[in-house]
Amino acid sequence: MSALVAATILAPLFCAAAGLAVRANSPLRDGITVVGLVAAAASAVALLVKVADTGTHVVRVGNWSPELGIVLVADLFATLVLPVALTIIVVVEIFAIGQRRTAWGANPELAGPLLCVLTSGVSLAFLTGDLFTLFVAFEMILVSSYVLLTHQGQRDQIRSGMTYVVMNLLASTLFLIGLALVYAATGTVNIALASQRIAELPDGVRLGIGAWFLVVFGTKAAIFPLFSWLPDSYPTAPTTITAVFAGLLTKVGIYAMIRFHNLAGMDELGPIMLVLAAFTMVVGALGALAQSDVKRILSFHIVSQIGYMLMGLGLFTEVGTTAAILFLVHHMPVKTVLFLVGGLIENEQGTSALASTGGLASRRPLIAAFFAIPALSLAGMPPFSGFVAKFSVIGAGMAETSSVAVIIAVVAALAAGALTLLSMTKIWLGVFWGEQSAVSTGQGSVETVGNRRAMVFATGMAVVGTLAISFFAGTVFELSQRAAADLHNPATYIEAVGS
Repeated sequence: MSALVAATILAPLFCAAAGLAVRANSPLRDGITVVGLVAAAASAVALLVKVADTGTHVVRVGNWSPELGIVLVADLFATLVLPVALTIIVVVEIFAIGQRRTAWGANPELAGPLLCVLTSGVSLAFLTGDLFTLFVAFEMILVSSYVLLTHQGQRDQIRSGMTYVVMNLLASTLFLIGLALVYAATGTVNIALASQRIAELPDGVRLGIGAWFLVVFGTKAAIFPLFSWLPDSYPTAPTTITAVFAGLLTKVGIYAMIRFHNLAGMDELGPIMLVLAAFTMVVGALGALAQSDVKRILSFHIVSQIGYMLMGLGLFTEVGTTAAILFLVHHMPVKTVLFLVGGLIENEQGTSALASTGGLASRRPLIAAFFAIPALSLAGMPPFSGFVAKFSVIGAGMAETSSVAVIIAVVAALAAGALTLLSMTKIWLGVFWGEQSAVSTGQGSVETVGNRRAMVFATGMAVVGTLAISFFAGTVFELSQRAAADLHNPATYIEAVGS
């Protein structure tokens, strides 16, 4: 299994270097990129199958002691999320190859190799067993995502990119300070060993560490009130880049939060997390409802949906954590599909502004169907995966209604669900209903039928992925339960890392 762990991290990195070396040769560059991403995704799927069957696998890089060395830990939580994340990137790269150098497409000479670097960082973030390597993974993601966000050199991209990088650099600085605090208090930055020792610290120190990392990971995850960078920067990026960001980047932050705060036993922070979750859900949904552009509406909904995952974590129950993990798995492909559909809308209409679109359902019914399925899932409508995920989160909250904070979070979750449905209806009426708008024939249109087919094919693959999660919701729920049980009973994880 060690080879599979290494492949998910190193295969994309090697292909990034090879892709940059032959960047002027489009077929070869794109082929290398796709091969690297597919190899990483296939390795992640194989890793999930093996871990689900045999349990946690630990790789000690250089065979150093876990006290000091880099440890990669393939447990069920990491290996459940990883295949979904890497498959998303494969699909988006196929879409990017189709979109090529349009007004809304990323520069193909840079996008593929940089997506490979970002993929390597995402894999490392999910698999690492120590906080310092997690910091390195965050920096790999930050550097590659900043270049992807701004490489077209447009004024609004540079402006919003500065906001993006400043906020994330602030979070990185706080992360480094947090590393120093953890090492000073526990003598290690290994997550498993530190979690044992944090539990023995005085309450003030222990909760101070928990609150500090709540701010660090909360900034990465875009929770209230640390989310302002997201809806400003994501809509300005090329469509394929926004799709990856929407599906993955904030989820890495919430993933780190679920792992660290559960293992470290930060239950006392639960009420604070629940109140923050309530504000995150409602403010994000209200912000989306106030927008008049598809990409800005969807960007605000990234914030809102993060609130559901934070709510599941803030309950600090096994049922709540199960719901948070299930929501995480559901949300990644759904949000990616919606942004890919946004790219198809831009290609067909020349814009994603609601005031300048309309009637697309009659002209492109397939695109309308591609939007309707994930939109209904995002709103939590049955029988889609979003219904199962939201029902799990709200159900976990209703089982713990003895706390005022829980009641606030449950009410907020119900209200945000209704507001989400209104936002999706707003997009449907603005883009797909009504009179047909003029079709763009300018710079943004895809010139060849083959390119358009690649974009539609990639979007269709992503839609099928969301339906697969709905169809196999029972299996995903069972795996989420097992992953949550491991987080709430971490003896096996700690023993595997320390032995």
